Amino acid sequence: MSNSRMYRDGALVAEDFPASEVGERLAADDHAVIWLDICGPREDDLKLLAEELGMHELALEDVVQQAQRAKLDRYDTHLFLNTYMVRLDAAGGLTDVEVSAFVKPRALVTVRYNDRFDIRELLARWDESAELAPHGVAFLLYGLLDTLIDGHFTAVQQLDSTLEQVQGVMFKGGATNRDEVQRRIFTARRNLVRLRQVTLPMREVVNSLMRPTMHTVDPQMLPYYQDLYDHVLRVIEWSDSLRDLNTTMLETNLMLQNNQLNLIVKKVTGWASIIAVPTAVTGFFGQNLAFPWRHTSAEFVISLVVTFGLAISLYLVFRKKTWI
Repeated sequence: MSNSRMYRDGALVAEDFPASEVGERLAADDHAVIWLDICGPREDDLKLLAEELGMHELALEDVVQQAQRAKLDRYDTHLFLNTYMVRLDAAGGLTDVEVSAFVKPRALVTVRYNDRFDIRELLARWDESAELAPHGVAFLLYGLLDTLIDGHFTAVQQLDSTLEQVQGVMFKGGATNRDEVQRRIFTARRNLVRLRQVTLPMREVVNSLMRPTMHTVDPQMLPYYQDLYDHVLRVIEWSDSLRDLNTTMLETNLMLQNNQLNLIVKKVTGWASIIAVPTAVTGFFGQNLAFPWRHTSAEFVISLVVTFGLAISLYLVFRKKTWI
């Protein structure tokens, strides 16, 4: 399945034409700029990219072999970009969608492996900034990167909100609550690690595109790419600070669990001390509680008074010190 657009002098002149017409349209009109999107590339699509548009075989190999790192490769006739769209799902996990792009002087070809990356969002972004369309491929590539980086920014915002929620319930106590906090902290840590893997290489990608030697971004579009670069830096710095916060929260949660364990041990020790009093008293008097009538009434009363007096005294002392 493919989508396509054709611009001429900044105006949208054609849409949804077959991928096989891309080469002909570029050859017939020197002012044409074309975007082609391929979702779920097949062998015929890769053959078209190689034969009609002259894409390098190594770049096509990267398209076939998914799970590539975010990068920008330069070839003689085009650039190859690989990046990711990321989102948080309903369960709080980070999902990523790999998106590749071939950047030629008058054509941008995007390759998606599934429809989880909604292309309508990209089209809306281009339509909203139609005044930049005369800048050709630089405009199309800017819309693509802006959509992807905004997704990164939204993801890091949501992760920040998630960690704030975890902080709010961390000190409420309870075994079930502690287990939930621990699970959410580890989930957030996994998400932040994956987000960093996606966003960190984007700094070099955007920086490389702005270099004059790439012949991709004209001076008028340079400020827009600088804004993208600033957003990438903000996402990286934000995610790094969240990783530090996540580590601190993990250590704090473990410390709270140790403190809770110490409180339990302290209470158990306090009650054990109280329970030890009757044992000590009766042992001292040589009593057998199963047969109290073997002793005189006075001895039995004295032992009871001493036993309960010491036990109650210990209880009150421990209670005052909040040991039990």
